[in-house]
Amino acid sequence: MTAAGTALRVAVVNGSPNRPSKTMGLVDVVLATLAEKMPIETSRIDVYELGPDFTQAVEREQVAPAVEAALRTAENADLLIAAIPVFRGSYPGIFKHFFDLVDQYALAGKLVLLAATGGGEHHALVLEHALRPLFGFFQALTVPVAIFATAADFDGTTLLNPRVHGRIEMALNDVADLLRTRAGGSAHPVDTIGIQEATLRT
Repeated sequence: MTAAGTALRVAVVNGSPNRPSKTMGLVDVVLATLAEKMPIETSRIDVYELGPDFTQAVEREQVAPAVEAALRTAENADLLIAAIPVFRGSYPGIFKHFFDLVDQYALAGKLVLLAATGGGEHHALVLEHALRPLFGFFQALTVPVAIFATAADFDGTTLLNPRVHGRIEMALNDVADLLRTRAGGSAHPVDTIGIQEATLRT
């Protein structure tokens, strides 16, 4: 359980193979904006860097300790940020493989913020047609406002488009509202989240 008054545990699952990337440029703005609203503790999981012990695993029992630690980081977060570049109309297969190894019930009721980047606006449907159904399977609580940015919204990996910045604000206002709702209006919403997660896992 998260102690009252401590930072919100945020885990980013990054589905981009590139270093640096527009996807993480988008997430960096999300994290910086969130940090202005509340104290956060951030962990980042780069699925493309988990190695052959991850890519060759078929069952959870086959993964190496480092991969197990990454899976538990995602499962134990208060807020999960799922961030992908669109690949052939959907999420990258290696990103999906990570969630193939996540415990089926570990994300039940967990707040999940969806973020994606793509070459053009027509790729934005990946958020509703691919990512949201994936986390619906896990019974996670996906934040209503998802975030999408196109290549034209960036200068290199720096997000410039004010419209996307506004979308980020809207999404994080949703996050704050959901935290307050879960806390029942208390001053320390994270504590209540920890209680609810513990109840879900018993």
